[in-house]
Amino acid sequence: MALENDNYADLLNRNHHRFSQAPYSSLLQMLYDKSMPRPRVLERIKTAESEADEIIEDAKQAREDRIKQARSDAEEIRETAREEADTYEQDRLAEAREDIEAEREAILEEGKQDREELIQQAQTNIDDAVTETLSRFEEAINAQT
Repeated sequence: MALENDNYADLLNRNHHRFSQAPYSSLLQMLYDKSMPRPRVLERIKTAESEADEIIEDAKQAREDRIKQARSDAEEIRETAREEADTYEQDRLAEAREDIEAEREAILEEGKQDREELIQQAQTNIDDAVTETLSRFEEAINAQT
C-alpha cells in the first residue's frame, strides 16, 4: 500500500500542472505526504469529513430556513392580496349601490312625471268626455222634441 501511495505522490509531483487546482487537490497531496504518519492522515480525513458534514448540514438548514421564509412571505403576500381584493370588492359594491340608488331615483322621478302627465291627460279626457256626453245627451233630447 505504501508503494502505491508513493507512486501516486510521485505522479502528482511530476504531473502537477495536469491536475485541477480545485480545493481537493491539495487534500490529495496532503493525504499522500510521505512524512506524515498514517494515524495523522486518518485523523485529518476524519476531520475533513466532519467539516464537510457540518457544511452540508449548515447548507441544508439554510435551505430549510429559506424555504420556510419564502412560504411565510408567500402567505403574507396572499393575505395582503385577499385584503386588497376584499377592499376592492367592498368599494365596487358601494359604488354599485350608489349607482343603483341614483338610477332608482331617476326611474322614480320619471315615473312621477309620467303619472302627472297621465293624470293631466285623463283630466283632459274626462273634461272632453263630459262635454261629449252632454252634447250627445242634448242632441238626444232635442231629437225627441
